[in-house]
Amino acid sequence: MRILLTLTALLAALQLNAADAKRPAAIAPAPATPRAVAPLPALVAPLRETPAASGETVPVAPPRPVAREVREIPTFEQIGVRIKDVAEVLGVRDNQIVGQGIIVGLEGTGDKTGVLAPQALANFISRMGLNIPALQLKPKNIAVVAVTAQLPPFAKKGAKLDVQISSLGDATSLQGGILIQTPLQGADGRVYAVAQGAISIGGFSAGTGGGGGEAAVQKNHTLAGRIPNGALVEREVITDFVRAGAVRLVLRQADFSTAQRMAVAISARWPGSAKAIDPYTVEFKLPVVDNEEPVPMALLAELESLRFVPDARARVVINERTGTIVAGAAVRLMPTVLSHGNLYITVKQTPIISQPEPFSKGETVVVSDASVGVLEENGRAIVLQHGPTLGDLAAALNALKVKPRDIIAIFQALKEAGALNAELVIM
Repeated sequence: MRILLTLTALLAALQLNAADAKRPAAIAPAPATPRAVAPLPALVAPLRETPAASGETVPVAPPRPVAREVREIPTFEQIGVRIKDVAEVLGVRDNQIVGQGIIVGLEGTGDKTGVLAPQALANFISRMGLNIPALQLKPKNIAVVAVTAQLPPFAKKGAKLDVQISSLGDATSLQGGILIQTPLQGADGRVYAVAQGAISIGGFSAGTGGGGGEAAVQKNHTLAGRIPNGALVEREVITDFVRAGAVRLVLRQADFSTAQRMAVAISARWPGSAKAIDPYTVEFKLPVVDNEEPVPMALLAELESLRFVPDARARVVINERTGTIVAGAAVRLMPTVLSHGNLYITVKQTPIISQPEPFSKGETVVVSDASVGVLEENGRAIVLQHGPTLGDLAAALNALKVKPRDIIAIFQALKEAGALNAELVIM
């Protein structure tokens, strides 16, 4: 044991001598000339010493903090909305087209009663060269349907449209049906498109009969569907939206302030070119470039991208069925005192059974004992001062811990008290 300890001490001494031999010799510092030394930046932290693998300490500089650019989020007043989001060009609109057709290929789920389906089938087969009276036809695999579509502006011949299908008779399902070529007419009686194709109803209907009843499983509505790209445009609608070198922009919601602000925004880009005619309409005179005819498409593309801040009416919309409350940012309240407390009335019926005596001819009688309980919560009052906003009201309602239906009653009471300066809409 003593020999082992001696050997261990010798090995440790040899390692220390080898480490001292590897260290560089000390270098005498050169005489320094006096000069001004700039102070280190405040962001540079003092050096730290990290132990190395050999037992030495090596100075390590900490990572410098990365300067991040802080960007302010612009407000709604700074961004505004585009003109195309709140207004439309007068004359550029969709047109409704409709037709009546038949769906074939149904598996016994078509129209079963009435003369609508036999007559429609007789008209179809007469165009195919057959002449069969409608009274002799008893189809069960066809259904008479209404076909509707929206013809967008500037639609060209050959463009494809989506069509909607809905049953007109007593069919039970349109699953698996195919629409026969159906002309779609406009309000003027002209044919603008032709529809045909397999219908997609987005659901299914299945059932089995027999025994004492019938079991059926149904998903979604099986009597209405659509045919994506199921109609071809056959006639173009002439869209005339430039009249006397001017176009008119129609607001989706009439407002005097919004119409005036939109006219000002347009005139800022093209001075003196826009004016508000009424709360719905703003007229824009197309400027002439290089004494040539104006180019409406280029100007309107730039016009619809202009931004301005529309005005909004203070309004609170309440849906009492779902408990939904939506209020605009312009809603303001008058200084008021708000208090709320619930009153709960509970009526409980407790059945009491009266049994007759043994060996008697009495009958068991069941009577009920009614009890009424009343619980009234302690109301707390909150004072809203200095022209409170909607955020102040929300904080007050959260402090009172009221439920949506109670909030509806509070809004109605505020309106009656004259403290709510907004239009209250009950859906």
